Amino acid sequence: MDRGRIGVGDWAIAGGVAAALLVTGMAGRHPTTGPDLLGCVLLAAGGLGLAARRRAPVAVLAGTGLCAVGYQAAGFDVPAVAYLFAVYAAVRAGHRTAAVVVSMAVLAALPLAALASGLHDTGEAFARARGALELAWLIAAGAAGEALRQAERRADEAERTREEAARHRADEERLRIARELHDSLTHQISIVKLQAEVAVHVARRRGEPVPEALLAIQAAGREAARELRATLEALRDDDTTPPRGLDHVPELVERARSIGLDATLTIEGQPHDVPAAVERTAYRIVQESLTNIARHADAAKASVRIDCRSDVLAIRVDDDGRAVPDNAPTPGIGLLGMRERVTALGGRLRAEPRSEGGFTVQAELPVEGTA
Repeated sequence: MDRGRIGVGDWAIAGGVAAALLVTGMAGRHPTTGPDLLGCVLLAAGGLGLAARRRAPVAVLAGTGLCAVGYQAAGFDVPAVAYLFAVYAAVRAGHRTAAVVVSMAVLAALPLAALASGLHDTGEAFARARGALELAWLIAAGAAGEALRQAERRADEAERTREEAARHRADEERLRIARELHDSLTHQISIVKLQAEVAVHVARRRGEPVPEALLAIQAAGREAARELRATLEALRDDDTTPPRGLDHVPELVERARSIGLDATLTIEGQPHDVPAAVERTAYRIVQESLTNIARHADAAKASVRIDCRSDVLAIRVDDDGRAVPDNAPTPGIGLLGMRERVTALGGRLRAEPRSEGGFTVQAELPVEGTA
């Protein structure tokens, strides 16, 4: 339930209640010489105030109660329907104590208000007050609000339990896949890589030419071992390890420099109040971008720029590699995974060659409202 905005439905209910109160008040007995205008204003205000019952339930509760006492004192014998709506809304929002305290005050004030109107004697005034706000209706309104509040709480708890169970099953499946990959592939790839390296070493030691196919097997074995290790690390990442975020981006840039890439990092603004999910995604974007540059771009320079704004975290990674618009590389698993991460957070990603040469990865991740 959205308690931060007054919708059309809220105004419709409030207008309907206000209209019903006005019609009932004008049709009933009220003083011809008394403050008619004040009574009508209080009737309308009590009904229209219900529009804010979800945004400020306690304030609406007190306001409708004062209006009910006010138009009773002005001589309008009208049931406090708006106040019953306010009690329901307050109890539904969890303000049970406030509903009880305000209701006790209203119940005590209504007989005095009816008596002050001067239309009846003391006995009739108390009877009118009981007719305006019967205790049974008040209890029913509070009970309805409490019942719906409990139903919503149980629904939220059930949804949270389902999400936790699904996440637990996904974690178990991910770890099972990681074990399967480790048991079935790691050993074989390690043997292939080791045998290729031994064969190359022996050939060079004997002064014999090394076949190109053997060198290709050696390079492929190393690459496959690195890819498998990265895949297993990703599968085993179950959020129990320390999360990687913006504070760890300099390590990525320094690692790129260590392999000969002229990498620079620029951070604009202060990364305050950035959600953990956004930080993790930003880290992965920079990590994947620098990895692609090192492996495929044939680049000498790379620049990483992070702009921390109040509503968006902007990331841009550029390189001076061989990519050109007419020969754009086919998106691999890394770019597809990057796009999925950004889309899941409601952000935007652009990954394409530049007209002057080189490749650009640009992402905008919303900061506000990200879970």
